[in-house]
Amino acid sequence: MEPVWIGLLVCFSHLFPASLGFTIILPDSPSNLINTPQTGYTMNMDKAHTDPEEQRAVYEIMTATGNGWASSIPDVCKGRWHGIECMPDQSKVLHVVSLSFGALSDDTAFPTCDNSSFISPAIIHLPHLKRIFFYQCCKGNPQPIPNFIGLLNNSLESLVLRENGHVGNIPPELGNLAKLHTLDLHGNNINSAIPTELGGLIRLQLLDLSKNMLVGQIPTSFESLTNINILDLNHNLLSGPISDQLRGLNSLRKLDLSSNQLSGAVPALLGHLRSLVLLDLSHNSLSGRLPDSLGDLKLLQALILQGNSIDGPIPEAIGGLQELMIMVLSNAGLKGPIPGTLGSLTKLRVLYLDGNRLNGSIPVSLGKMNHLSELKVNGNLLTGPVPFGREFMWRLGRRLKLADNPGLCYQPIDAGEEMDSSFLSGIKYCSEHKATGHVSTKTAPPIASQRPDISPDSAKHPEVSLAHLKSSSWPILINILEPLLLLTILLLHC
Repeated sequence: MEPVWIGLLVCFSHLFPASLGFTIILPDSPSNLINTPQTGYTMNMDKAHTDPEEQRAVYEIMTATGNGWASSIPDVCKGRWHGIECMPDQSKVLHVVSLSFGALSDDTAFPTCDNSSFISPAIIHLPHLKRIFFYQCCKGNPQPIPNFIGLLNNSLESLVLRENGHVGNIPPELGNLAKLHTLDLHGNNINSAIPTELGGLIRLQLLDLSKNMLVGQIPTSFESLTNINILDLNHNLLSGPISDQLRGLNSLRKLDLSSNQLSGAVPALLGHLRSLVLLDLSHNSLSGRLPDSLGDLKLLQALILQGNSIDGPIPEAIGGLQELMIMVLSNAGLKGPIPGTLGSLTKLRVLYLDGNRLNGSIPVSLGKMNHLSELKVNGNLLTGPVPFGREFMWRLGRRLKLADNPGLCYQPIDAGEEMDSSFLSGIKYCSEHKATGHVSTKTAPPIASQRPDISPDSAKHPEVSLAHLKSSSWPILINILEPLLLLTILLLHC
């Protein structure tokens, strides 16, 4: 199981059998351990035993997490408890390759941690350890990430210390973990700069430092992370521009730099990251014009730039993002017309353009987007008639937001048609008087919807951010997006 998809394993853990008393796993890199599949049924485990020094180390580690009961287990690799994985060598000596702690859900049975838990130095006496997983284990006893973890440089491949209450800095010694391809420090209280040494982890595929208090700039050494698939630095205090740090990261599929203090222009080099599926730069202080090179991200499914100070138009080239399903450009400082090319985004489900300075008319092509399920253009300077027919407005219902555009009006497409719902609340009829050129200001009556599935509560959709993409709290992802998108979001964000 590739550690990059550890979140997927967690999400579907209830699908995997847990009947074996111990776990013997297949290695994914050369070692002196047996490199063919071994199970408790195919190997004569009566003759196998845990390495004595590793056994003592496990006892100390378990005691440090409040699990002293493990000391009564005669052989930790053969004991009937989850959270430990072992592999045999040619002499049938069992070695610990994975340790996991923390209650992820009711379906997981990893040992939990008490309020005084800490990571024991005895962990360095597990020379074959490939995976460390601690979830919410040290919150009652906040402490820095121990630098001695860097001594596991010959074996460690995955280090997950998630929501673990860690404070202080990220130890530069973690840069010694040359085999590491998963580093997840999400949701701690780390308040240092990101050490440049992390750029030396050239095998890294997942780096999640989100929801900490990291300061300073994104290290330029990150340009060496050419194998990285997921880079998540959201909800920190990072500052400075986005520049050459990301050049050459051609394997990157998810880039989330949202909710920081990044400044400067959105760099054109982002258009070279052709593998991107999700790009979230929302809630920063980015300025300048959006580069046309964003139109080169042909695999992009989610583009989220809301809450910035971009001063310019929406590039016509964005209309070439044929895989795009979610585009959120709310309160981004955009101005100019809405490009008609957006109507060619046939897979688009969600389009937020509200709270900008967009002017001109709404393109007719938007009303022909058969898969669009939510559209916000309210709070702009749009003018002219609303180019949507009855079927389009019924489908979107209260998820169509047009208000606070003083020059926008409603012109029934069919003769005698009246606007018979409150979907366009605040929009006026376009009653042209050819003699005077005057547009009537008669307001369409707020008649209640006749659709039973629309209620006042259905209008209360939360503001879109990456956090909502990660969770089930955003109704759009549950109700309208296809299973393919849900699987993509799950793979990228679990």
